Amino acid sequence: MILTAFPVGFFAGYFGIGGGLISVPVLFFIFEAADVDNNYLMHLSVGTSFSIIILTSLVSVLTHKKHSAVDMNIIKIYGAFVIIGVFSGTLMAALLKTKFLVLFFAVVVYFFGGYLLLVNQEIKKTHTFKLYHKVIFGFISGFISAPMGVTGAMMNVPILRYFGYPISVAIGSAATIGLITAFFGSLGFMISGFALNVSLPMSIGFINIPAFLIFIPITTFMARFGANMVHTTDKNKTQRMFGVFLYVIGTLFLIRFLDL
Repeated sequence: MILTAFPVGFFAGYFGIGGGLISVPVLFFIFEAADVDNNYLMHLSVGTSFSIIILTSLVSVLTHKKHSAVDMNIIKIYGAFVIIGVFSGTLMAALLKTKFLVLFFAVVVYFFGGYLLLVNQEIKKTHTFKLYHKVIFGFISGFISAPMGVTGAMMNVPILRYFGYPISVAIGSAATIGLITAFFGSLGFMISGFALNVSLPMSIGFINIPAFLIFIPITTFMARFGANMVHTTDKNKTQRMFGVFLYVIGTLFLIRFLDL
């Protein structure tokens, strides 16, 4: 957990992703090794990831805001429908078994990995970001993010880029939306854990307390470091390396899906 917390925090700030794409698979294998009930392995990993992401995202947002990279006009309406999507996705996740959540995670991670490998951050397209765009994309972002324990920035950054926002504003605003996703996602998984009457060691609902306490101080520090670096470096090479990493994670999860 300690070793993994460093890259989780760094990439949270660097890409505005919250770190869930790294922390969820790591927590999954750690909890599996600790003999956590297989039926709730993924639920605990996702819920714990969301709880960790809250403070990590907050640090990332505050750092991006110092660089004037957060557009609150995006957040107001878009964020409201992200919340609706998150609660809908959390409800779906609570009703699914770990096996199918693992498959869902693997498939979506493959799409994210492909995006990182193929898309150049400098591509610019300008379209009007209308109300119905915010409603549709906001809901989809929240709905897909919830069962995965991620902030949705891998979707929100390209969406905002498509509508003409500069890369720094897209990342900073996506990080802010991610903070909203993490807070309500964490709340949703805590509530659903109580609703299902689960009894998991050292956990509140689907949030593991030791993991939360270990990750928070490290990821919070590293998120600030990563968020500052994004404003001074070319991200394309690192972006592609992260894309390869996601393909590795996706493959591992597909193998686990076949074994569960």
